[in-house]
Amino acid sequence: MATNPDTGIRTQLADQPEGLKSQEMLLNMGPQHPSTHGVLRLVLALEGETVVDCTPVIGYLHRGIEKILENRTIMAGIRYMDNADYLSPMLNEIAYAGAVEQAMGIEPPRRAQYIRLLVGEMQRIASHLVAVGTYLVDLGAFTPILWSFRDREGILSMFEALGGSRFNVNYIRVGGVLHDFPKGWLKECEAFFDQFEKNMDELDRLITGNEIFESRTQGVGYIDPQQAMAYSLTGPMLRASGVNWDLRVNRPYMAYREVPVNVQVRQEGDCYARYKVRMQEITESIRLCRVALDKLPGGPISTRTPIALRPPRGETYFGVESSKGELGVYFISDGSEYPWRAKLRGPSFVNLQILPELLRGHKMSDVVAIMGSLDIVLGEVDR
Repeated sequence: MATNPDTGIRTQLADQPEGLKSQEMLLNMGPQHPSTHGVLRLVLALEGETVVDCTPVIGYLHRGIEKILENRTIMAGIRYMDNADYLSPMLNEIAYAGAVEQAMGIEPPRRAQYIRLLVGEMQRIASHLVAVGTYLVDLGAFTPILWSFRDREGILSMFEALGGSRFNVNYIRVGGVLHDFPKGWLKECEAFFDQFEKNMDELDRLITGNEIFESRTQGVGYIDPQQAMAYSLTGPMLRASGVNWDLRVNRPYMAYREVPVNVQVRQEGDCYARYKVRMQEITESIRLCRVALDKLPGGPISTRTPIALRPPRGETYFGVESSKGELGVYFISDGSEYPWRAKLRGPSFVNLQILPELLRGHKMSDVVAIMGSLDIVLGEVDR
């Protein structure tokens, strides 16, 4: 056994006759590899095609979002939340606003809470569509990503009509939302979901039951419930291993206190189960959006807040069920307009921890299948 001084990764010579000795091979996967879903580098130690060890190398995308938040007023900081999990900006903003509101004792109006539920579930759908589409293209299927991105475009177009931007919407505000729905937006939203439900049935028939997809994912990357909890996994990663935990139910916040959520749980714990949980959550999010549209109360969309937001001295933590798991925002306030300390609990970063454990003993062909099932976003890992 020898250790490479540059990488710190061990190599081992097999106990074989002289002339037949083999050595572990180091393979860099990324940080430019398209299937690493961002600038993630995996240093793989291989014996033949079997993964012996894996060392994830992160930090290529680091932008210091938490330190930026500490140097921006609380009113201005919400804009930077879009850049963390950039596939779920609405949910990021809801977590940030919720933390500030909790610290200041502000309760958004019921209409604002229902609007947040609606746009948050639409954002969850959009994020899961990217997860499913890119996962299938990682495994060699091209049609699903075209269909999933087509439907995601419909959601982004409605976000553009709502907040003026398709991607980094910056629509949520402390105490409520930026403004109410434009004329005709609610009817357009209902028409979208009518068509989207048909499209989802078509997408499900295309993927589920495909022999190649099932052979690449079933029984691969298994996580048992105890292991999932030991690694602090949350979101679809946790629920696919049979653990019924969802912050919208277990620690309900805002409109989720009035709108019940059917938690989607699978028992298999493999890559296929994680795919199925996300597909089932898309269907559940459609139902929640329809409930929000049907029960949308009238009244104001925002409560009056001070021009300068100055939470009292102390600390606060507010977590939401984001598309990838528990997204938490932690603040320490010294009573000024600026957070004294800001910390984000990014589910992508936490869920990535288990990757080396999952890859050991699998073949190289399984690496992409396992890593894609984690649904990580490097903006949230390297925040």
